[in-house]
Amino acid sequence: MNLSLWALRAFFFLVSVGLAISVTSGSGNRISFATTLAIYALFVIGSIVAIVLDVLIKRKRIDLITSVYFGILVGLLLTYIFSLALTPAFENYAATIGPDAALPPDMLKSIVIAFLGVIISYICVSFLWQTKDDFRFIIPYVEFSKDVRGAMPYILDTSVVIDGRIADIVETGIIENQLILPRFALMELQAIADSSDRLRRSRGRRGLDVLNRLRSNENVDLKIYDRELPEMKGQPVDLKLLTLAKHLGGKVVTGDYNLNKVAKLQNVPVINLNEVANSLKPVFLPGEQMSVKVVKAGEGPTQGVGYLDDGTMIVIEDGRQHIGNTVNIMVTSMLQTNAGRMVFGKFESVA
Repeated sequence: MNLSLWALRAFFFLVSVGLAISVTSGSGNRISFATTLAIYALFVIGSIVAIVLDVLIKRKRIDLITSVYFGILVGLLLTYIFSLALTPAFENYAATIGPDAALPPDMLKSIVIAFLGVIISYICVSFLWQTKDDFRFIIPYVEFSKDVRGAMPYILDTSVVIDGRIADIVETGIIENQLILPRFALMELQAIADSSDRLRRSRGRRGLDVLNRLRSNENVDLKIYDRELPEMKGQPVDLKLLTLAKHLGGKVVTGDYNLNKVAKLQNVPVINLNEVANSLKPVFLPGEQMSVKVVKAGEGPTQGVGYLDDGTMIVIEDGRQHIGNTVNIMVTSMLQTNAGRMVFGKFESVA
């Protein structure tokens, strides 16, 4: 437990109670006991609710806090300007009604100004909160356009979500950057999940399951990006992804070979999950021994084909006649591309 934080909360509660005492004592005997009690309850309950919300909301983001901070400052400034503009109206009210009114003029002024302050501050905070990705202050320079958690955000495409390996990678804790899924990519994923084709529908539902898995992980910062930039209008999904990556200064994470090539042509940083997976696969050197099950015939007249658990394809010379059997082979060479890895070997014996 953070004692200093709880001390701050206790201080805030005492300040709230002190403000309630100050407000009610300043009115003398002009308000009833019931009104005084209601004011006390408002301040006390409000401060308790604020503390409870602070305790329950574990993850707090600096961009949201900053937008609230500046929103309140602007709201208070506008409230002060409105109070100056409304002062003549309150003076006329006091002169017309007199001091014996059920609600004293100064009390009415305090209530109206407080109400306006809350409303205006809410509007300012809400505006900055919803436009934090585009809004910037010049003095002091506070930019919200790069809504990131790590060095730069990772923009996910549909293929990498359907693939599912991104969830496994993120859960290892190696990625701390914010993950962004654009709304148009999510809509494409939903369209795939609603497809009449059984295979496409299965792939789409798998992608939605992966998204739910990411969102349910408290250690994953996943954001659905709702805005669509004007320059994206009429573009296909792949180009929209690249445009968004340039706008946010992020990297595109994909398993699509063609998107990977287009991103590099446009100088957009890209992470190809197939390249990541290939770099983590074991390296087989010529002359090494290994065992693999022959599952089908290869393209050559004597070739058989087997697969490792990670999906690596093994082409076995003289392995065609041993289909269905596990054989020992000697690695002769290996071919690695961005699309995958192939190992070539020569049959030695039946395992």
